[in-house]
Amino acid sequence: MLHPVSGAGRSPAFRADVIGLIPRLRGYAWTLTRSHDETDDLVQETLARAIANAAKFSPGTNLRAWMFTIMHNTFLNQVHKRRREAPGSEACASTYQRAAVAPVQDIRVRADEALRAIARLPEPYRQMVLLVLVQGESYEDSARICHCAVGTVKSRVSRGRALVMEDLHETGL
Repeated sequence: MLHPVSGAGRSPAFRADVIGLIPRLRGYAWTLTRSHDETDDLVQETLARAIANAAKFSPGTNLRAWMFTIMHNTFLNQVHKRRREAPGSEACASTYQRAAVAPVQDIRVRADEALRAIARLPEPYRQMVLLVLVQGESYEDSARICHCAVGTVKSRVSRGRALVMEDLHETGL
């Protein structure tokens, strides 16, 4: 549901729509950052920018794609900024660590294997697989989000899917 924006994102309906997108934003942010803390920061920065620039949103267009584009651009800006700055210590006491006990449910184990296979994909393939196959974005919206051609999205999704299947030693869906 899309609503007209009034007063730089002060519309309760617009804010409700944006808030409803937070789970999807978190998922996409995780695919970009691969860190829980950075995911939270990226989502927060994306939400702040969306609210601040709400007047630029065109009612009747895809709010989710608009938000993902903001997130994608914010992430790229952060990457460029980090390259200019000295890196911090990777080994930190607050680094997220997985539980020592692995799950025993078969479906959970297979899902974790698939997510690890996706995580091992080269960045362009991983991003497209997650946007199209996991998040459910259309090829067209994914192309707009990532500033590339629809054919590039289709190619990367196809190749990414093939690499995941190969990694999992699967011959078919």
